[in-house]
Amino acid sequence: MPKQIRVLIVDDSATVRQTLKSILESDPDIEVMGAAADPFAAARLISQEAPDVITLDVEMPRMDGISFLRKIMSQHPIPVVMCSSLAEDGSETLMQALEAGAVDVILKPRIDTKQFLMEAHVRICDTVKAAAQCRLGARPRPATQHQSRGPAPKLTADAMMPAPHAPAGGAMARTTEKVICIGASTGGTEALREVLEQLPADSPAIVIVQHMPESFTAAFARRLDGLCEVTVKEAQDGDAMLRGRVLIAPGNRHALLQRSGARYHVAVKDGPLVSRHRPSVDVLFRSAAHCAGSNAVGIIMTGMGDDGANGLLEMRNAGAYTVAQNEESCIVFGMPKEAIARGAAMKVIPLNQIAREIGRLGTEPVGSARYQEHGNG
Repeated sequence: MPKQIRVLIVDDSATVRQTLKSILESDPDIEVMGAAADPFAAARLISQEAPDVITLDVEMPRMDGISFLRKIMSQHPIPVVMCSSLAEDGSETLMQALEAGAVDVILKPRIDTKQFLMEAHVRICDTVKAAAQCRLGARPRPATQHQSRGPAPKLTADAMMPAPHAPAGGAMARTTEKVICIGASTGGTEALREVLEQLPADSPAIVIVQHMPESFTAAFARRLDGLCEVTVKEAQDGDAMLRGRVLIAPGNRHALLQRSGARYHVAVKDGPLVSRHRPSVDVLFRSAAHCAGSNAVGIIMTGMGDDGANGLLEMRNAGAYTVAQNEESCIVFGMPKEAIARGAAMKVIPLNQIAREIGRLGTEPVGSARYQEHGNG
């Protein structure tokens, strides 16, 4: 039997601590080794036994979560997942936490509805499992060691739109503009920053699904917009895909690529969890296969699980150029690994070459010999 993931919960609310403990221990792969009401109590527990993952509140007495996170990262790096209330005011602070070394963000569970609580189980347990796989200067655990076994069924992109069939002339006709579709999860916030910071202001239009909770994607987009030459914004329904613009799918909503004439735009829609996520990379990639075909480029980056693997294969089968991030540069080599195993990736390259690949593909005619090259980079 695989070793359980041992989790330390740090939160000043007894109710949150108990709710998180109940959710996490409902998964047979996870054990809650302890809970602490503040960072000082947490430090004592860590000194006795280091957990595999820490869930950490932001606002606590005696020491705030960001300060404690920085101490952990400087003294004894452990994968940390920040646990926050759903509040736009706190989203900028969560961005600081990701910069300081947190591997992901989850929302504190609420018990408003049965559906919300069921989805919270899936998201929280999957995020903790992904965090346990993270490379913090060490070799990651095998990605197959802890497979997600949450309570909700794992829906495919069929839940949002039908599978693509053979390319249709109208929908797949080539245009002069290419669109870049990117999917990422755990480790993706900093990986995406590295890619987007390298892009010039006239880069091809890009739409991104990064698994993040609602309200935090807007802050993530604002942060990137201040760092990059390209314009970055949280996607709104009907936003046009334009050169020099990057659209980030909003948390808790699916983003689909759609076409009107020779131009593309993004549709933002509600829907069920697909591949255990909303937004889902599979949904974005399938929509690109449907409406863009060979005009699209699909890129799958660091993340746990298999969201995007099937969608990337559908994009490749529809004539798109497809790329996967390589294992050595991934925080978690899960999503790219699954895509590569299914034959979805035409090229496998390190993180520091993705921006150059986007620039190359954005300047070359669709269908050119070099555009169609493939293999491991």
